[in-house]
Amino acid sequence: MNGEVIGGYLMPYQPLPVLAPEANPGWASLAKSAEAIRAEIEASGADLLLLFSTRWVSIIGHQMQADPNPEWWVVDEDFHEFGTLHYSLRMDPELATCYRDTARARGLHARTVAYHGFPLDIGTITTLRLINPDNRIPASVVSCNAYSDRAETLVLGKAAADAVRKTGRKAIAIGVTALSDRMFSRWIDPGEDRIHSQKDDEWNRKLLELLDDGRLEDVSQLAREFSRQANGDSRMKAIWWLAATMGQHNNYAGTVFDYQPVWGTGAAMVGLQPDERDAGDLEYDEDDAEFFHGDRNVLATQANE
Repeated sequence: MNGEVIGGYLMPYQPLPVLAPEANPGWASLAKSAEAIRAEIEASGADLLLLFSTRWVSIIGHQMQADPNPEWWVVDEDFHEFGTLHYSLRMDPELATCYRDTARARGLHARTVAYHGFPLDIGTITTLRLINPDNRIPASVVSCNAYSDRAETLVLGKAAADAVRKTGRKAIAIGVTALSDRMFSRWIDPGEDRIHSQKDDEWNRKLLELLDDGRLEDVSQLAREFSRQANGDSRMKAIWWLAATMGQHNNYAGTVFDYQPVWGTGAAMVGLQPDERDAGDLEYDEDDAEFFHGDRNVLATQANE
């Protein structure tokens, strides 16, 4: 039983395209674009949606949602004026348990969570509402560790691919994230939403140009610089995870379905389908990792004997 990751997507985390699409043409456009992604996923034959959400923040290690039917209500902490979202989702506990085990096998601290009322994050809820509203395809979601860096996040992505293979799933990998993540800190008229700065917009478009060409690993290599220049969401950990889960190469057919401002952030919907074309040699300026051996503690000093 050999599973595989058959495609990948980037989805924005902000709930406004679900809560108030009528308030801004860009928000409405994102909601409409999600319909095309939903149709593409349904036609793919996928039997799992595997999410990494930057809005589910963990502090110690990595958590996998293992409740087969998490159900509750959520009010976004930033946008409570726009209302409450109820969710009732279909999860894949077998995959979550296997993912926990494959993560541990690669040296990561990981655990499953499954109890009534566990607060699912707004990014997961929004994404699944947009692309899987009838719960036709079971999902799995892993947390974003606040302190993990590139190497640990890559290992987490490789563990995801391990779990997909071991469970025989045909999986779609989804990174739930913003691009530039500078939100307006004051109330704005929703109809006047825009990307926070011209610089952020220019960097977002540079990244989307590469993704449209299917160059996911090149984007992963550029993630640190993008974060420095455009305040990338969670240092672009979702990009690192997605690239590692999907195999760390550029052999994809990319589609930018949409790009809009959502309260100043760069909200993009991107699809990546495996493609056999020759993408040329890769330039690996960043390090790689197969196992996590703990923090390197480069600033630590040896204790006096």
